[in-house]
Amino acid sequence: MAFHDGLSRTQQILLAIFCFPLLPFYLCYLCFATSEEDKGQPDSLDQVEEGAVQQSNRQRRLAARAEEGTGQEINENPRITGQAVETHNEDHLPGVTYEPKQNQITVEIHPRHSTSRSKKKFSFRKGIQVFPEWTGKDNEGFQDDGEKGSKLSKGQVLYDYPWDKSSLKTIPVDLTQFKELDAYASKVNVRNSVANLVSALLQKAHSDLEKVRAIWMWICRHIEYDVEGYHNLDKVSCEAADVLRSGKGICAGYSGLFEEMCSIAGIQCKTLSGYAKGAGYKLGKVFKGASNHAWNVVHLDGSWHLLDSTWGSGYVDDGKKSFTFRYNEFYFLTHPALFINDHFPEDHSWQLLKRTLSLQQFERDVWYKPAFYSVGLIGTSTATSVIETENGKATVSIESRSPTLFLCNLNGAKEQCFMTLQRNGMTVEVYPQEVGTHSLDIFAKPSKSKEEDYSHVLNYSLVCRSVDKSFHLPKALIYPVGPSWSSEEKGILEALPDSPIIHTDDGRCVVTFTRTSDLDFFATLDSDTSRTPEAVRRRHIWTTRWGTKVELKVHLPHAGAFALHIWAKKASDPGSSHCALSYLISCPNKKVTWPVFPQSYTNWEDAFELVAPLAGVLPANRDVTFKLKLPGADGVSVECGKSRPLRLSEDGFWEGTCSTSGGSTVTVRMAKGGSNTFWSLLEYKVESH
Repeated sequence: MAFHDGLSRTQQILLAIFCFPLLPFYLCYLCFATSEEDKGQPDSLDQVEEGAVQQSNRQRRLAARAEEGTGQEINENPRITGQAVETHNEDHLPGVTYEPKQNQITVEIHPRHSTSRSKKKFSFRKGIQVFPEWTGKDNEGFQDDGEKGSKLSKGQVLYDYPWDKSSLKTIPVDLTQFKELDAYASKVNVRNSVANLVSALLQKAHSDLEKVRAIWMWICRHIEYDVEGYHNLDKVSCEAADVLRSGKGICAGYSGLFEEMCSIAGIQCKTLSGYAKGAGYKLGKVFKGASNHAWNVVHLDGSWHLLDSTWGSGYVDDGKKSFTFRYNEFYFLTHPALFINDHFPEDHSWQLLKRTLSLQQFERDVWYKPAFYSVGLIGTSTATSVIETENGKATVSIESRSPTLFLCNLNGAKEQCFMTLQRNGMTVEVYPQEVGTHSLDIFAKPSKSKEEDYSHVLNYSLVCRSVDKSFHLPKALIYPVGPSWSSEEKGILEALPDSPIIHTDDGRCVVTFTRTSDLDFFATLDSDTSRTPEAVRRRHIWTTRWGTKVELKVHLPHAGAFALHIWAKKASDPGSSHCALSYLISCPNKKVTWPVFPQSYTNWEDAFELVAPLAGVLPANRDVTFKLKLPGADGVSVECGKSRPLRLSEDGFWEGTCSTSGGSTVTVRMAKGGSNTFWSLLEYKVESH
């Protein structure tokens, strides 16, 4: 019949001629099609629309029954910043919805065309049915990859994906200009009606943007997540008046109240439903069935803008037993290319993206938690939530706008995560020690932050198919490794080598750097596998200073992987030293066995320089050459059984020889200030006979 209606009168006549054998049936059709309308029919379309509205309202009440989880999974320490996840199911297009009680399959009927068309009415039986041209859609799993969703109005601003690394919001917002309005909205305390509340808020809000901001701020500051209702969904009311009166709600309550308040304020607003990555979300989860969250979209300056007041208000604990207010600015007018990271609308077009994402891509993409952008991060080298090792190693790089500090954990521990910092981000190489699936968590905070806690920004599922046993990371290694802006901020400048790993085949290496003038420092050599005591390992590092220039000579006691740590603090600071720079030293040569450097005493000054001998253990019955630079010394001697004076050369070095046959130790002594008293500077051991 729809085909017949689309034909012109001439085409209809020709159709009748060519289909002459079917003429009796055709005449019957014309008779029925032009029959007089029943008198009771004029209200039938209204009845259909009313039924749709009633069904939508019923869905609002039933929305909570499909709730999957809420609240931000928060934490322990470091702080994990999460979000609330909820369920709401609401239609945004006119239609009829049928919900079987058993299988929860939703069938929506939508107009095929947005333009109105004449409706043909048929009276086969008692009563009249209205049949505009509809198409049906099974909405159990939302649209598939091929569906485009409903069309937005012409002129709607759509955004590119992925994010263009510009603003976090779709409207440039100077938060300092909202300071007074935010403070006012937060203090308004009207609970008797939604209309009265809006009236009070609008006393300080004049533009549409200010109205939306005031409504947003009030809800985020005054409505707490109903954790008790979450566990008793049948008792939850999502009506705006009930949410206002109780001060509690689930996501449908938040979004419903927001929409109602915007409507009263004269702001066009819609409630959207769909899938969200929040509390209870696990990597690799496949979303299906009913939606699990609801949020809003508002119309400002000719365009639609996304926001989520539920996630803007705070978080619930891991057990979903308590709610904590913690305002989250990120979800106010969020850029669609960022919002799609954890909000997948039932209607694809409400992604507000030029190229919409499929549900499968949404499931596959890594979840950039809100704190990811809040701390100034921009993007990652790995966009999918599941990564695989290659030859036993996986690498993830993160780009940031400004210097940022990071922590990385593999299966809850920092071991096997080799992290280096760059001024615009970081790189972490992960070396799992077992095949299988591992969890990689990354935390971050701005370098200037006074907070001790780091925020959880990323989580990856890491699949390891082979283990690289040749690469060992000492558990004692402190991250980040290698010179960076961080070590420079702590007073270690121009450090060389500039790479984080020092490879040495003979077990020796040299590290140089420039220190700030007021910096105190010392170095340690740490290892998991070494049996050499820590105090002895420190004597495998020899420090030489020339003003602000520093040289560290390292002679390893044996082969293996060592962590070289340089600890520093300002001389004026009363606190303890912190690790300012780390290196990983790797020596595969099992023949390496360097002795310690000589023992230095407190009279050994920073300006002194030892050239030879460097080995703290000298061979027996040998003549050993000594060469030292000791500014300010009046006399220098070497004692091994008897004293041997050293001679000051023209180039400023004290030089001479001493036999080791006279005892088990060799001591270097110095006199200064015109005194005849000699003070011990260095002590060597002599090998036993």
